[in-house]
Amino acid sequence: MQNLDLSQLEAVIARLTGEERKELERLAEAELQKAFLPNPGPQTDALHSEADILLYGGQAGGGKTALEIGAWFESHHNGLILRREAVQLDGLIEFCKSIGEPNHGRFVGGNENVFKRNDGGRLKLAGLNQPDDWRKHAGNAKDYLAFDEAGEFLKEQVFSLIGWLRSTREGQRCRVILGSNPPRGGDGGWMLVEFAPWLDRLFHNPAAPGELRWAIVVGGETEWVDGPGTYERGGEEYEAMSRTFIPASLDDNPYLKDTGYRAKLQALPEPLRSQLLYGSFTAGRQDHEWQVIPSEWIRLAQARWSSSPPKGVQMSAVAADVAQGGKDKTQIQPRYDWWYGQFTSFPGVDTPDGPAVAAEIVKVMRDRCRVVVDAGGGYGGDTLTQLAHADIDCYAFKGAASATGASRNGLFRFHNLRAQAVWQLREALDPEYGSEMALPPDPELAEDLAAYRYEIKKVERGGHKILVGPKEEMRERLGRSPDKGDTTVMLNASHLNLLVRPKAAQDRRDARHTKPVVNLGHAHMKRRR
Repeated sequence: MQNLDLSQLEAVIARLTGEERKELERLAEAELQKAFLPNPGPQTDALHSEADILLYGGQAGGGKTALEIGAWFESHHNGLILRREAVQLDGLIEFCKSIGEPNHGRFVGGNENVFKRNDGGRLKLAGLNQPDDWRKHAGNAKDYLAFDEAGEFLKEQVFSLIGWLRSTREGQRCRVILGSNPPRGGDGGWMLVEFAPWLDRLFHNPAAPGELRWAIVVGGETEWVDGPGTYERGGEEYEAMSRTFIPASLDDNPYLKDTGYRAKLQALPEPLRSQLLYGSFTAGRQDHEWQVIPSEWIRLAQARWSSSPPKGVQMSAVAADVAQGGKDKTQIQPRYDWWYGQFTSFPGVDTPDGPAVAAEIVKVMRDRCRVVVDAGGGYGGDTLTQLAHADIDCYAFKGAASATGASRNGLFRFHNLRAQAVWQLREALDPEYGSEMALPPDPELAEDLAAYRYEIKKVERGGHKILVGPKEEMRERLGRSPDKGDTTVMLNASHLNLLVRPKAAQDRRDARHTKPVVNLGHAHMKRRR
């Protein structure tokens, strides 16, 4: 739809007949009685988008707060708008009051922070200060959810609450709006995964702004599907929800674009300037100061990947990160020398014991290759026993085990095997040393590998050691387990002599290399005769 400037609009009105003017006044009066009128352009498109889950924003000043509040006034009844911290709610509260009071209802502050509409509608504003604070709102059905500055939330917080999106009101639409500038620092990387068709430049099937795409979430992992409807996975049916991204800019907001706000954004340092002024979701992906693997090295390795393993190269190894029950996943990944395959993933509930995991590993194996299983958390022990009894060349990876060797430059030793394996993956990916490693273009893998952090520890006897941060910190940072990253780390370390054979496998190996003891008593008796 073409937008008219004020002079063009005045010219159109001047040509109207008397009856047409009366009809226009009647329509205008009805519109002006609404609490919220969107700006022409992206804000209007976003308000009327049919997406179940909408990501809206990009540039600062694009009208995210107004859309989040206005959408509830426009077409919803029971709503919840969240900020990561409750102290950040002031702007939302003030805008809600400015368009809602006194004609449409009243705002109740204090511990409630609720706008009560005259027709019985209810909008609560709250913060999720702690990772588990989303549980305070679980069990309370909502037909509308909005996350202001969505990049500051954990993925688990957002998608856990989406599970309570529903209404018993006949004909009531349910929707989610994520309003966000590009995430800053290491936060919000999950948005690049969950909205990959619009934000990930490596995504195989990119989408246009505002275009609807459908996805199901199986075991916490998004799977893009062909369209609306139900899809069966593992004997369970999943209902697809639509998603889209609509970018917004400062130029789309007539209330801010001529106020000098642009000059303030232009004065910001990079990468914040590009994030907020241009809405770039990639400009802000600046590496953390203590990030182990540079993001650009990961991107280059994924760009080298092809869909088939190299011809004439046998499978070198298979690695498995085991989850037995719970919300984590079992990940299995093969390796053909420098080429690393795609993951075979299973929800933890689908791999409840060692035999189940071992069976899936065997399906992936080729060429009697070596198998490495994470045994650090105790879950991999049963799997290793099953593989060993099947005479498979298998090894346990225990991250807490002692390390040997040093960094490539010889300056640092390692705190433990986990630190050594993660750092040596960094060295294997270093383009300065001609890395040929090809990693699958999996957004979660890229996010996992970029989430490792390190520090340098001085040791008592002199020298320094590299320590890699614990998995629990990564889980909190990502909002999930870094199981794909851990699997690739183990796969790269599959040649290390620090890996441990399970006892059953070692017993079989010893039996094969021990000469049988033969009873020669009868021969001795013959010589005596």
